[in-house]
Amino acid sequence: MKFAVFDIWGDFAHFRKYYTATSPLTFSFPTPTSVLGMIGAILGIDRNEYLKQLGGEKTKLAIQILSPVKKVRFGLNLINTKEKKFTLYRSKHHEPRIQVRAEFIKKPKYRIYLNHQDESIISSLESRLKSHRTFYTLSLGLSNLLADFQYVGTYESQEQRSDDFIEISSVIPVSKILDIKFENGKRYLKEEGVPVEMKQDRTVERREDILFEDRGQDIKAKVKSFYKVADRNIVLI
Repeated sequence: MKFAVFDIWGDFAHFRKYYTATSPLTFSFPTPTSVLGMIGAILGIDRNEYLKQLGGEKTKLAIQILSPVKKVRFGLNLINTKEKKFTLYRSKHHEPRIQVRAEFIKKPKYRIYLNHQDESIISSLESRLKSHRTFYTLSLGLSNLLADFQYVGTYESQEQRSDDFIEISSVIPVSKILDIKFENGKRYLKEEGVPVEMKQDRTVERREDILFEDRGQDIKAKVKSFYKVADRNIVLI
């Protein structure tokens, strides 16, 4: 199995949790569905088509946290869409904007490990990553949160199993953990209900609870299976 590996980072990121609306909260790392959107932006696949070409069993991926997860909150000014017409002027019965508090990840950086059953997709992705080109502007969850990226490499790896504890560098779906060894100096957190698979109409088919160490340190665990990519052990989501 061939994995294209690249790093992505920016000033801020927001990957909205599905159960928050008026005060949006963010997952601590890009959801797999967000990663597919990033791949579509790099390759130039239309937003109405990328789930068809990249979704389901076609794509396998893992996500590694490279910088500590630091969350901050800002007030955002949004256009008031509650009325049928919009005017820039404030009146007795009209406010042109509304303000909401939103949560963001500050100075995020992640490593993406991606495999696709069509090797031409991996080749195209590798070519664009190497030349630092994207078809559409790359962002971290929201269009105004611009992202930069860097190609790391393309590696061959096969699925492995072990009865021993393994140092896992990626975030880990709870459903794939058999046992875990908690270590001093590490902070273990869990994101619940992370969207993993989505239909073309944007309805979520599968969610996972995912364990991670919020400063990007490895987690020592027994897992159902893993892949060794370069010098890192990863678990697919």
